[in-house]
Amino acid sequence: MSLRLSTVILPVDRWHEGGRAKWQRAEELGFHAAYTYDHLSWRTFRDGPWFGALPTLTAAATATDRLRLGTLVTSPNFRHPVTLAKELISLDDISGGRVTLGIGAGGNGFDATALGQESWTPKERADRFGEFVPLLDRLLTEGAVSQKGDFYTAEEARNIPGCVQRPRLPFVVAATGPRGLRLAARYGQAWVTTGDPKLYEEGTPEQSVEALRGQVEKLGKACAESGRDVAELDKILLTGFTPDRGRPLESVDAFVDFAGRHQELGFTEIVIHWPIAGSDFAADHAVFERIVTESLKQLG
Repeated sequence: MSLRLSTVILPVDRWHEGGRAKWQRAEELGFHAAYTYDHLSWRTFRDGPWFGALPTLTAAATATDRLRLGTLVTSPNFRHPVTLAKELISLDDISGGRVTLGIGAGGNGFDATALGQESWTPKERADRFGEFVPLLDRLLTEGAVSQKGDFYTAEEARNIPGCVQRPRLPFVVAATGPRGLRLAARYGQAWVTTGDPKLYEEGTPEQSVEALRGQVEKLGKACAESGRDVAELDKILLTGFTPDRGRPLESVDAFVDFAGRHQELGFTEIVIHWPIAGSDFAADHAVFERIVTESLKQLG
């Protein structure tokens, strides 16, 4: 399978002051997909502009024609499957079936306590994720759903007419642990990782590649246990969080080398951040555009 190249556009711009132009330019450049983060605020951007993911994607759907759109990633931190499903089928309809849902278990960031709750333990996050994904799957594929769970309940929840994409829009499941990988194997059309976070500060690119190789192997085992061919799942690498950091965006050759090493591991899609000056995602925009338009020709 040929490698696909996608981007993440952080929702930091007012729509009429550069926001719309970025999404339209992403389509013009030929990206496979453009994603955004689904947070209430995020890291160093906490005290600056930050807009909602689903309204941003809705606007992007009306401003583009071919570009796939999605979240990387939505989590249970501040979402409920019933309300999320309604918004997703609406977005899928508006976009003409171009939406992908990235979904993960969440973490300890600002979203974890913004609604006034205590931050969940890793076990509780895993428990909630294990209930969230199957219920969301039902809500997006069945006309009426009633289900009482430990964390999430649906009572005669209706989502007619359902998604444009059948049986539902695709799930990209973010996971590295055994429970999350089992969810990816059962419900995912794709799997996404950022690598091993323990290697970000002190690790080497070579160590990162080996860690990612191990994650891909664990995904394969989870698929085998579920009776599924791992080749059915796309494997997505969200860049910027490995020891390589921003170096792959320094030149076309640097990116081709980086992407080629990860393509050999079985990754089918590489996601790079749209440059933001003065941030961890700063990059020369002219080089960024050259990478988009030239690198895939070399990778095949």
